[in-house]
Amino acid sequence: MSNKRRDNKGRILRSGESQTKDGKYRFTYYENGKQKCLYSWKLEHYDTIPKGKRDCISLREQELALKNPKNPGLPAEVAGLTVYELANRYVKQRKNVRANTRSGYKTVLNFLSHDPFGAMSVGEVKTSDAKLWLVSLQEVQKKKYSTIHTIRGVLRPAFRMAVEDDLLPKNPFDFELGSVIVNDSVTREAISKEDEIRMMEFIKNDNHFCKYYDAIYILFNTGMRISEFCGLTLDKVDLKGKTISVDHQLVRSSDMEYIIQSPKTECGERKLPIRDDVVECFKNIIENRPTPAEEPVIDGVKGFLYLDKNDMPMVALHWEKYFQHIIQKHNYYNDENPLPKVTPHVCRHTYCSNMAKTGLNPKTLQYLMGHADISVTLNTYTHIKFEDAREELVRSNLL
Repeated sequence: MSNKRRDNKGRILRSGESQTKDGKYRFTYYENGKQKCLYSWKLEHYDTIPKGKRDCISLREQELALKNPKNPGLPAEVAGLTVYELANRYVKQRKNVRANTRSGYKTVLNFLSHDPFGAMSVGEVKTSDAKLWLVSLQEVQKKKYSTIHTIRGVLRPAFRMAVEDDLLPKNPFDFELGSVIVNDSVTREAISKEDEIRMMEFIKNDNHFCKYYDAIYILFNTGMRISEFCGLTLDKVDLKGKTISVDHQLVRSSDMEYIIQSPKTECGERKLPIRDDVVECFKNIIENRPTPAEEPVIDGVKGFLYLDKNDMPMVALHWEKYFQHIIQKHNYYNDENPLPKVTPHVCRHTYCSNMAKTGLNPKTLQYLMGHADISVTLNTYTHIKFEDAREELVRSNLL
């Protein structure tokens, strides 16, 4: 049982803080040997005032002002600290992160080091300043929503850290991004079965891209993340048992460093059953796989299915480019009936949508996709249209 003093809401009170019987908060301190007190009906700035009481400055805001009277609300140890320096302080504490996250941090810090907002004192940043700056990033600097989301994704927790350290009274970035700027990002929708068939037929009959047919067929019919497919090795493919084991992924950092990582989510490690047609694709890949002079080994892992011209494992960027060129070539010769943009992730989304339309149990689909949160899987069902619903009702003898 904790012996720490708490208020009537169960919150731990700091040294010098107390709460009177009528609910008022008090902070006791000494100045020149004399006892003095601060009072407030609110402990934190976001607390509500008791009915019938006048609004007032929270006790902890008063405590911060007491630490540095020349700059109320900003303690001496944070005076002069810039937004860039605060973000850098936060990033330095984030050691155990994935390579792509670390690369994102580097990009944000580089941007803040050149943007005037990064030179602002953290104590001067108000919520309105933060909002107006994000609006200017979109409307003036023409930054994409995803880029702004990444920048705000560093600043929001950085300022939260400052609040938790009692350096600031509140977080100026503590608001929903969608309430300030327009989300103009393009959602990667699943493609129709007709478009999937057209795309696969084109690849199969194309003299150049036919060599990628088996791999792309596998992506459309297993739902693997592209990084999981790139990390797949010969020993993880069981042709007799008709299963593949997904227990890692392969990524390449912006510094061209190859890294083996655990799957994206805790549920990402899984064994997937595969159909006979998918087994045949894996057989083709393995039989046609050239033997390199020396097998590349990444973090102790070897036997990757696809290697590039330098005998290094292919990574997501390779496949993204192949998909781009395939769609461009197809649409060049079929300009009257073009295919939509298709990426490796669209293959994953298409698989998930196709499985949902069969009436597969959502928990089973969650396992197959390696989703940590069932809500991510259930969101797939939002893509089901009227025709899909009618077919399901007919199949269930409900229509």
